[in-house]
Amino acid sequence: LYKHLRVDGVDAWLDEEKLLPGQNWQDEISKAVKESDVVIICLSNNSITKEGYVQKEIKFALDVADEKPGGTIYIIPIRLEHCIVPQKLNKLQWADLYFDGKTFDTHEYSKLLSSLQIRANSIGISLPVRNVSMI
Repeated sequence: LYKHLRVDGVDAWLDEEKLLPGQNWQDEISKAVKESDVVIICLSNNSITKEGYVQKEIKFALDVADEKPGGTIYIIPIRLEHCIVPQKLNKLQWADLYFDGKTFDTHEYSKLLSSLQIRANSIGISLPVRNVSMI
């Protein structure tokens, strides 16, 4: 997903790609979420059952989202496989991008790009959206 977004001109931030050796990863992730125009939360059976920092990242993103005006597209949940969307995210519409290692549903991906376009328009920029963090 990260690579597809980058190819489509989205300035995506993913810890595995952007963190440099020696950086404080907790500080950098928090900074990226705060500075992002959109946060994409990638959901899988592993991520929703994993305890620890992933849950903290989701909670932090939701706290930042609470500071946005009502109706703002800020958090976009993406299911990477069939899984139950956590209760704290289930009020938001999600996209199903079941990735098979090579491709995913282009219709669902188009819907994701449409959401990014709406967010870009709402903050007065054109795609690519400058800052998209992926959790």
